[in-house]
Order: sequence, then C-alpha cells, then structure tokens
Amino acid sequence: MERLTSQEEDIMLYIWKLGPCFIRDILNEMPEPRPPYTSVASVVRNLEKKKYVTPKKFGTITQFFPRVKETDYKRTFMSNVVRNYFTGSYKEMVSFFVRDRKLSKSDLQELMDQIEKEE
Repeated sequence: MERLTSQEEDIMLYIWKLGPCFIRDILNEMPEPRPPYTSVASVVRNLEKKKYVTPKKFGTITQFFPRVKETDYKRTFMSNVVRNYFTGSYKEMVSFFVRDRKLSKSDLQELMDQIEKEE
C-alpha cells in the first residue's frame, strides 16, 4: 500500500467519511476557505492512480468510491510508524507517549480495561 501525502490523506478522510461521493461533496464538507475545485480534483486523481479510489462515470461527472478501507490504511500506517520510530515495539510507543505526557494514568487504565475485556 503506497503511503499518502498529507493532502491526499486529508481528502481520503473525507472520502472515507462520505463513502461514494463526488468532488463537490468533498468540497462541501471542507471548512472555509475551501481550496479550488481543480486542486481537490487533482488530489483525487492522484488517489485514483494510487488505487485508493475507484471512479464511476455518470455522463460528465464522476463519482468516487473508496477502494481501501480506512482501518486497513491505519493498520499499515501505524505498523510503519512503530517499525520505523519505535524499533517495532508497541510497548516503546506507549512508553514514549507516557513520558511525553500524552497518555495519563487514567488513559492507561482504560487501555488495560479494554485489553482485559478482549482477552
């Protein structure tokens, strides 16, 4: 799975949220000031080339369908982050966030409760 640029990720988040959509739908979801239609269309074309979306023509307009599931992208992306920055250790990643005060004791307890519930 090819890594997305920050712009591509932003647009893909809208596509995952909307499901099958047109470029105008994506623009309508974006906050002001919205980028030009042509800029969003260009990013969507790149997503098509990278096989993240599938186009379906309706006359002169095209609807885009997500081809890659959001959970699959997150799983791949997070695996790469853990491998590249935390020597492949999820424990090291969590430890980093604890040391950096991004995870509190109550956050960790919630995670522990979730782990115990899923076992």
